[in-house]
Amino acid sequence: MDQSLPQLPIANGFPEAPNPTQGPINWQLQNPAQVGALNGAPNGAQAISADEIALYDRQIRLWGVKAQEKLRNARILLITIRALSNEIAKNLVLAGIGSLTVQDDQSVVSDDLGSQFFISEDDIGKNRAEAAAPQIRKLNPRVTVNAETQNIRTKGMEYYMPFDMIIATDLDLSTLSTINAACRLCGRPFYASGTHGFYGYIFADLRTHDYVIEREKSNRPTALTAETLTRSIIATSTKREDGKVIEMVTKREIYSPILLANTSPLPQDLLHSRRRKLQVPPLLSCLRALWEFQSISGGPFPGPSRPDLELFTTLATEKHSELQLPRETLRSEFLRSFLQNIGSELAPVTAFLGGQVAQDVINVLGQREQPIQNFLLFDGEESKGPVYALHPIFPELNVPMEAPIVTAPVAGAMMA
Repeated sequence: MDQSLPQLPIANGFPEAPNPTQGPINWQLQNPAQVGALNGAPNGAQAISADEIALYDRQIRLWGVKAQEKLRNARILLITIRALSNEIAKNLVLAGIGSLTVQDDQSVVSDDLGSQFFISEDDIGKNRAEAAAPQIRKLNPRVTVNAETQNIRTKGMEYYMPFDMIIATDLDLSTLSTINAACRLCGRPFYASGTHGFYGYIFADLRTHDYVIEREKSNRPTALTAETLTRSIIATSTKREDGKVIEMVTKREIYSPILLANTSPLPQDLLHSRRRKLQVPPLLSCLRALWEFQSISGGPFPGPSRPDLELFTTLATEKHSELQLPRETLRSEFLRSFLQNIGSELAPVTAFLGGQVAQDVINVLGQREQPIQNFLLFDGEESKGPVYALHPIFPELNVPMEAPIVTAPVAGAMMA
């Protein structure tokens, strides 16, 4: 009986990902010397080994060896170490990225023990990044984990150059905008995310991002044209797989920085439908009001004082009106709930958003699937996570358009 390993379909020296429904598979490279020479990488680049292919077998079934190779060489910066970033770090390190640099200039306090799983009582008083790094490293010794303890606000554009992806969490709008601008100047994709108890958000600015969607080829040819105001089809190709013709459609998304997104209107076709405007969560108005409040106050969250509550309520009402949303959807009950949740951390919410951020980062690095475009809002009380494309108004295009709104591919998310 032949005991040799099963041969997989080979493309450019790499095994293609099999159907995830198949049984256990032992990966075998026909030309291991070529592993790591993907995407035009030179021969000296870090290569994915046969051991790593065996270790990451299940996820390679989902996105293939080429995508795993891109993950293997990815260098990611994760800013601020709190409950949300704990979840992001866990997911990315277990996925097998190349290196993770965790940044935080604050010390561990007793309140952190209730929400973070990379620290313990022994770490109280230590720097958050330095305390978390050894525990993150234990998740996957193959990943290089570094700690950065200096204030991120002191970093210039050159600091971000060595990284392939920058993720900033739980920061005020001014700091996020500064980091986002630096990332744009050095051509790096940027994510921002934050949570407030039951509520949270994810923002993505990938500048210009190309990705591939695979689908069974239809009889109708795919036109190279704009699909929405931010998304275009730029190329197509085909391949044969399991007796079927699979079409690989390359799409391009364009993005806006967070400073522009924060002042941009909702998609125009949404504003033309009262029914759809009623479905927009007031969380968007409250987040914009919170960022404006922090700008006015110099950083602190609204306190329980009457002046703070009145100012926040006024700002939220103004933001709601600017978004052209019905006044009745900004209820006093929601304002009270949001204010009570500001600054707190809930594990189910941070787990959901941390998983979504990590999933989107993996898809972007592998250039597979459509990424978030560009603002996801999560309401844990309603278990809803619509995504809205918030951009400055674009000139009209002479092609049929659909709403530039996508749905987060995670349980609990919904289409706006």
